[in-house]
Amino acid sequence: MNEKPTILVVDDDQSIVELLKDFLENDQFQVLTAYDAEEAWAAFRQHAVHCLILDIMMPGQSGFDLCRRIRTESDVPILFLSARSDDVDKIRGLTLGGDDYIVKTASPGEIIARVKAVLRRTGTGSGSGSQHARSNPVLDFGRLKLDIATREVFVEGQCISLTPKEYDLLRLFAEHPRQVFTYDQLLEKFWDGIGDRHTIRVHLSRLREKIERDPEQPHYLTNVWGVGYRFGGV
Repeated sequence: MNEKPTILVVDDDQSIVELLKDFLENDQFQVLTAYDAEEAWAAFRQHAVHCLILDIMMPGQSGFDLCRRIRTESDVPILFLSARSDDVDKIRGLTLGGDDYIVKTASPGEIIARVKAVLRRTGTGSGSGSQHARSNPVLDFGRLKLDIATREVFVEGQCISLTPKEYDLLRLFAEHPRQVFTYDQLLEKFWDGIGDRHTIRVHLSRLREKIERDPEQPHYLTNVWGVGYRFGGV
């Protein structure tokens, strides 16, 4: 893919927007900017956006409100940017469909590293998949099927909407049935080692809500208590 990924930076603080824009453009990204949710929504609808860096606290609609709106029609990666570092905002953001949560004290270099990580996970800029994906384009587990070529997931024949990170988590488990993945392994692979067990639990809980008949008694994504998770749907 030769096209430069387009990043939409949304924050009511002009100095933050300009700083991130400069760093991202220096790293060969295309950058769109917006200073409130309505302006961001208009930009999102008018352009092909590969990732959002989204402030939570803004005048009018919050970043959470905009995330809900975007998730009604797109699984584009969303990285929440917040002045607060408490777990409440973090868990809420991930529950709403955010892919990462970054505090504003993070350096621009760290933020760009997070952007690159989420783009790698969603395949932006990459033209090749794993050998397993090429030889097994559809993973079939009865009522649950993953089409690797199209990144579509079907439950009982119906295509369901997953965020990029939810899909990538599910694919990892489905391609390695019965293998236990520890919390540390999952954090390293999907969050560059940054985060905690709450982050993983929120994503897995949300994924179970979408694919399990009974999320409280999961058939596919099962706990290995004190260790991590594994795919048990075989």
